[in-house]
Amino acid sequence: MKIECFLAEGCGSRADLEKNIRKAIDAEGVGAEVFFQELSSEEAEQKGIGGSPTVWVDDQDLEPEAPPAGIS
Repeated sequence: MKIECFLAEGCGSRADLEKNIRKAIDAEGVGAEVFFQELSSEEAEQKGIGGSPTVWVDDQDLEPEAPPAGIS
């Protein structure tokens, strides 16, 4: 499993997000590679990222209904 976490530059959610993802992985007993990437608003818009943080699992957005307006 691949988990990608996209965050706005300077987003304060990273520590909590990382802790919660690790806790979920451990609880479920699954193997996963976890990646964190800070994006500018322009990069987020190019990728169709609608908020910070945004989490994709195996290239699928966990909240696909979020508008792809970029992050700030």
